[in-house]
Amino acid sequence: MTTTSKKGAGDENFPVGSILIPKSLRPHVMCYYNFAREIDDIADNPALTAKEKLGRLAKFKEALSHGSDDPNLNSAEKLHRALSEKNISFERGLDLISAFEQDAVQSRYEDWAALIDYCQRSAAPVGRFLLDLHGEDPALYPASDALCHALQIINHLQDVLADKQDMDRVYIPQDWLNQEGLDVDVIKAPAASPALRRVFNKMLDGTSVLLDRSRSLAPAMKNRHLSAETRVIQALAETLTKRLYKQDPIAVRVELSKPAMLMVSLKGLMRL
Repeated sequence: MTTTSKKGAGDENFPVGSILIPKSLRPHVMCYYNFAREIDDIADNPALTAKEKLGRLAKFKEALSHGSDDPNLNSAEKLHRALSEKNISFERGLDLISAFEQDAVQSRYEDWAALIDYCQRSAAPVGRFLLDLHGEDPALYPASDALCHALQIINHLQDVLADKQDMDRVYIPQDWLNQEGLDVDVIKAPAASPALRRVFNKMLDGTSVLLDRSRSLAPAMKNRHLSAETRVIQALAETLTKRLYKQDPIAVRVELSKPAMLMVSLKGLMRL
């Protein structure tokens, strides 16, 4: 039914279900990840029309909400059972579907607020799911949302060229481009112009504010395992943000090597 990508948890920029997560909870984390990966692949499938994407996502929404014995909806059925078992709101999955439904029909974002609204459904549910799974206080949601928003925007900047080339999607505030006299075709250039660089820096300034807000998250957590994982993610996000200030994501994909990720992760853990 779906066309899945070859991307797995090990290919992500940030840890997914790592050894820092309690062993008993890792299957639930991977269950959530597999569901998210599958519906994301539907939204990103260039062989499907917008109508076909929405139709398939609707079936996943129904299966997540009510369960299903359709083998093509296995990831939704598994998440349905996992969320029910842990008494976690189905909104953690339904919000993701909402974001990917938007990806099927929308490719531009008017301003920063519109981009954050997308991040609230495409990224924030992940953090809230992990908090719920570990029994953390819902009062931590705002700090978690800020971290997840930052991670999503970092990813948008890393993939700015690929998103435009492959899906004609541009996750850059249109009003900021307009202020610089730019249109989205500027992304086709071999390197970022000074004007586009200023737009990128505005996005990174906003990301830095989000990371400032999220810095209180890990110390406030009761579960030391999740706190450790969050410290690692915070450190990776801060490092990538600094690199994106210095490097051009149009000219090269800005990322961390595996050894660099390990070193940054260890520095994050040292904050414990």
